[in-house]
Amino acid sequence: MADPAVIVVGNEKGGAGKSTLAIHIVTALLHAGKRVAIIDLDLRQRSMAKFFANRAAWMAGNAQILPMPIEPDMGDGKALARADETEQLARFEAAFAEARAAADVILIDTPGGDTLLSRTAHGLADQIVTPMNDSFVDFDLLGSVDPVTLDLLKPSIYSESVWEARKQRAVTQGRHAQIDWIVVTNRLAVAAARNRQRLEERMEKLARRVGFRMGPGLRDRVIYRELFPFGLTVADLSNEVRPVAVSLAHVAARQEMRNLMQSLGLDSGALDAPLDAAA
Repeated sequence: MADPAVIVVGNEKGGAGKSTLAIHIVTALLHAGKRVAIIDLDLRQRSMAKFFANRAAWMAGNAQILPMPIEPDMGDGKALARADETEQLARFEAAFAEARAAADVILIDTPGGDTLLSRTAHGLADQIVTPMNDSFVDFDLLGSVDPVTLDLLKPSIYSESVWEARKQRAVTQGRHAQIDWIVVTNRLAVAAARNRQRLEERMEKLARRVGFRMGPGLRDRVIYRELFPFGLTVADLSNEVRPVAVSLAHVAARQEMRNLMQSLGLDSGALDAPLDAAA
């Protein structure tokens, strides 16, 4: 079996929407028939792991069958967060080996901070997906700007981390083993703003300088959050699976997710199927 593709969802800032993006990518891949393994390195919060626990409970309570990912057991997350780095790394390496033997795609959700496990995961990535809010606060982790002119000055800490991951991968797998880095602007406000234009201009300059590409993000829609307690995403919605009333907003959200998956070069699965908002 060919080695699985490794996707790392990363950004050293908390609150950028990493876990939300991760669970949507995973469910779309599952509906496309991929064997997906997940590793949640946000050891204390474990939002992605909690989402799929909710999914299993919702299916059991509603006599529904939906695809589930492979989830290697890393033990109690809070206890592991208190363990030393040697034990953390050993647990992660064992989980990664298990995932590698069983999956077509491994998706790793990383915490909002710089940790050994996050750095290790980035070095294993074939693709890094970085969500950021529509804000210069989030951009500051990617690039520094002049406080007077807003001109781009230099790459910032997370860009440097990805650069180190690329060097690590080149050392371990050869210089032709490239990491595809995609930055997506997440939680977009529905209305356009002058700030966004300024931000996009700096993003384009930084993209050329440090080597990422820009992908379509997700708007700030309540529907992305309202399905979380059920362990569901817009990829799961159908005539049989609709725990909430389906509206045109859900249809639009599926199109956003389809655009995202296509920009990542991934199968969009159930997102390609029509969804009747009136059914």
